[in-house]
Amino acid sequence: MIPQHTLDDITEVNASGLTPVVFIHGLWLLPNSWDRWAEVFRGAGYAPITPGWPDDPETVEEANAHPEVFAGKTVGQVADHYDEVIGKLDKQPAVVGHSFGGLLAQILAGRGLANATVAIDAAPFRGVLPLPISALRSASPVLSNPANRHRAIPLTFDQFRYGFANAVTEEEAHQLYEEYAVPAPGAPLFQAATANLNPWTEVKVDTENPYRGPLLVVSGARDHTVPPAVSQATFKLQEKNTGVTEFADMPNRGHSLTIDSGWLEVCNTSLAFVQRFSER
Repeated sequence: MIPQHTLDDITEVNASGLTPVVFIHGLWLLPNSWDRWAEVFRGAGYAPITPGWPDDPETVEEANAHPEVFAGKTVGQVADHYDEVIGKLDKQPAVVGHSFGGLLAQILAGRGLANATVAIDAAPFRGVLPLPISALRSASPVLSNPANRHRAIPLTFDQFRYGFANAVTEEEAHQLYEEYAVPAPGAPLFQAATANLNPWTEVKVDTENPYRGPLLVVSGARDHTVPPAVSQATFKLQEKNTGVTEFADMPNRGHSLTIDSGWLEVCNTSLAFVQRFSER
């Protein structure tokens, strides 16, 4: 079910007559992680919208006070939720996603729902084979206990520092943790971890759909959670599509590249790609 505040945002976007840009966050973050991006895209003549995952709290404080609301969300459920949101837009949007949001963005593009897509440090889907040690360590707070599949799991600061904020200062890492970090459902990580063993997995992308549209894969060179090998494998699979597929490397950037002090460089790279292929 789409919450009223998102329905209100959809009404505002449609009334603008501008091309929408749908931003999709990943695990351990909320839609507020896109606030600055939305302002940049709005200033460039687009109509940004930042819908949450189903049942997302509206604030970090509320999320940390009621972590149970995150439990049980699967990749398929969340993808269908965003599919429903896009279905209410008058114009086909560009879609920008980070981490599991980057995976969701590619799922939606594979359904032919995006006119341009940017997948930033995107979680792997079925067919992406590399399993770097740092990615396994980043996922270990969830995958270490099978019961976590049905739970909402917060990160400690040390876990956040390793998985998200390894490429920024200790001081900035603390700031990002306090401002953005929330619990996350365990199910998507278990789904991603077993995707290549499960032919019926929800963690799959139609990379061959000729209506996928242009796609940019963005990779943080120092990302522990989605290391460059994963992003490069994603690119190689997507490159087989008949549409435009491009790769952008972000040197010295970790998984927090969309929210940390270097966010604007990643935002402008994404905006430039969308501007090439998406009318305003």
